[in-house]
Amino acid sequence: MNIQWMAKNLKNRIVLSAGIVSYMLLLFLRIPLSRVIGDEGVGLFAPAFELFLLTTLVISYGMSNAVSGIIRYRVKRERYRNASKVFKTAFVMNLVLGTVMAAFLLFFSSWIAETLVLERLSRMAVMAAAPSVFFAALIGLFRGYFNGYGMGVLTAHSQYIEKLAMFVGAILGGRAFYAYGQKVAALLQVEAHSYAYGALGAMLGVFISQVIALLHLLVVYVIYAGAFKGRPGQDNSRRAETRFEIQRMLVVNMVPLSAAAVLSNLFMIVDQRYFNYCMNVTEQGSVRTAQWGCYYGKFAPLVGICAAVSCLFVHGLTGKICNAYEREEYRSMRERMSRAVRNASIVSFPAAIYLAVLGKPFAVCCYGRTTAQSAVLAGWISKGAVLAVLFTFCFLFGQLLYKMRMTRELFLASAASFAVHLAAAYFMTQRGHMGADGLFAALILFFGVYMVLSFVLLNRRVKYRPDWFVSILFPLGAAAVSGLVVYLLNLLLSGVAGAVVCIVLSLIVGVFFHIFFLVILRVIGETELHDMPLGFVFIMLGRTIGVL
Repeated sequence: MNIQWMAKNLKNRIVLSAGIVSYMLLLFLRIPLSRVIGDEGVGLFAPAFELFLLTTLVISYGMSNAVSGIIRYRVKRERYRNASKVFKTAFVMNLVLGTVMAAFLLFFSSWIAETLVLERLSRMAVMAAAPSVFFAALIGLFRGYFNGYGMGVLTAHSQYIEKLAMFVGAILGGRAFYAYGQKVAALLQVEAHSYAYGALGAMLGVFISQVIALLHLLVVYVIYAGAFKGRPGQDNSRRAETRFEIQRMLVVNMVPLSAAAVLSNLFMIVDQRYFNYCMNVTEQGSVRTAQWGCYYGKFAPLVGICAAVSCLFVHGLTGKICNAYEREEYRSMRERMSRAVRNASIVSFPAAIYLAVLGKPFAVCCYGRTTAQSAVLAGWISKGAVLAVLFTFCFLFGQLLYKMRMTRELFLASAASFAVHLAAAYFMTQRGHMGADGLFAALILFFGVYMVLSFVLLNRRVKYRPDWFVSILFPLGAAAVSGLVVYLLNLLLSGVAGAVVCIVLSLIVGVFFHIFFLVILRVIGETELHDMPLGFVFIMLGRTIGVL
């Protein structure tokens, strides 16, 4: 029985964590990629990859969720013929939509590169994104189909396969085409062509990952199609739904969620445009691509991974909160809500503080000890680490809005925060010429507005009142004190140990002190400590000093 429970728990964790772990792999990909094709190459790769992500939010993520929900409803009621018709109708719709979006990227690649992001040499990478978008449309469709039939583990496996293939393909493709681009650059006496070809190769690696993921899903579909052959004979549908009805349901379910997702992720490509314009106006156009490559390829992944780790500790609770809400167990719902907020604080506060304190060692790992880029990156990390905290709470409240089917409120929060960011970034970078500092301020506004607005809209339904001391202030105090310990240890080790050793030792000591202070402040007790690795150590310490 215990083994069965462990197997089921592992299965649930694989499914629940697939999206976040895949997101972390996408972020981590940029760091080694910058070593292969350079910061300039990553700066040219960025617009193509962001456009690929934005289009897949519509044709893959949006359609996948719509298909999943509509098919699941029919499968539970044994309306298998209508469920099959939903899949076939969505297949045609996504095929057309994917073709249109791929054609747009292909034929408007010059306009996108030269006008939209002010990076003329990114045109080849944008063109390479077009076939990736087409295949991503089909991938999202099959994932929605499997989710609708309750086979979430298969979609989780496909996500892991896709992201691992993308990681390897982008690195190998970037390396191969960068080497070829160096020959072209030597022939044309223009070094930038080597970076352009490197970005092209990386994007072709992304395309290969989409082909691999689709082939995997097709094989699984063929295998499982036979298992559902007999089900149409057991069909309980009262009538056959028309294609028009199904198309309307798909559009109604897909458009609001896709719009909210796009608005929540559109800031990166907008920021690149503002940043490039600012650098051109301030006569720094010669280094703008490398600077953005550093921002996109090193700063954003470090902060993003820090935030994603925090999200792992709250994601599992969102489903439990929504289940309690649907069962009208409001007391249990609020208790779990309080626990989720507390978990977000316990993890995200120290993560952001440690990242800010260890900004220099992280920059040294990326660039080396004496380079100018290292100093720039260290400054960016120290200023932007707070984004990890804001992102974690945005993720928590956004997931609850989505799972409680408050799509209108989710769209409102996304639209309002993006509008604030758009205006702030425009005035701070395009008018005030503040560069990266302006982008940091605009991003803090973006996530801050999203966090506050989504919490207010959510709280209108759940009526949650946070315990500010236990959920926010005490975890913040413990994180601040342990951050001071990390800072002092970093000063001590920086002159005698390497950056990696400094980071590892500082994090180990910092986490130890953070948990110890949480125990002293009674934020966590024996129940939570029993679930932690080496939690027995803190239980013994707590009992020794009389706090447990």
